[in-house]
Amino acid sequence: AFSNPNIFSDNLYWVLGWLSIPFTVLWIVAITNAVNLIDGLDGLADGVSAISATTVLVIALMASEIQVAIVMAALVGACVGFMPYNLNPAKMFMGDTGATFLGYILATMSIQGLFKFYAVISFAVPFLILGLPIFDTAFAFIRRIAHGQSPMHADRGHIHHRLIDMGLSQKQAVATLYVISAILGLSAVVLTTGGEQKAMLLFAALCIVGAVAARVVFPKELREEIREELGELKDHGHHEEEKKDEDS
Repeated sequence: AFSNPNIFSDNLYWVLGWLSIPFTVLWIVAITNAVNLIDGLDGLADGVSAISATTVLVIALMASEIQVAIVMAALVGACVGFMPYNLNPAKMFMGDTGATFLGYILATMSIQGLFKFYAVISFAVPFLILGLPIFDTAFAFIRRIAHGQSPMHADRGHIHHRLIDMGLSQKQAVATLYVISAILGLSAVVLTTGGEQKAMLLFAALCIVGAVAARVVFPKELREEIREELGELKDHGHHEEEKKDEDS
């Protein structure tokens, strides 16, 4: 069973019955692969998993879920201990085995009855905690299908790739995604303690702060410089095409 997202319904929970098995398998497989897909920059999957695990740890302690808290504390310690060796320039890599393990543990711990005390709002909590990998994976699948490609086809359209293409360094892109993941995690904690209104207000406030910070990080001169470079590359491409036409 999971909490009913329909706030106008008298039923607080949806009891899935036999559908609980395919839903559980789908959730675990999806989150496991979602964490693996964001492992495209040094330290990204490790840091995002550490932030997500910390969020689950805090909520587990508030809900007196000691077993979940112990597992999450161990996972946070492992991620933080590995981080100095995995940040750019990385000396060690976790590979698919490490990334899928992190995703699997987060997926299974998030459905261990951790949020059963929070009724309707608990439906959104796991999606907030794991919001970054979920969004990136969903966006990748939609993008690839829209382009007539296989959903499993590799490309450079992930969020971290787009940040790199915008002119950020690897460290800046990873730090940006850390902040986004932390905002989502903090919103999940507030949602379980302060209710929907406070969580939405916090989320909106943090988004505004993030937008202002982006303006500071990317001053007007730098944005214009990036646009000029992109324009020069585009003009160069047009000149090359014109030259080919003349030669033909």
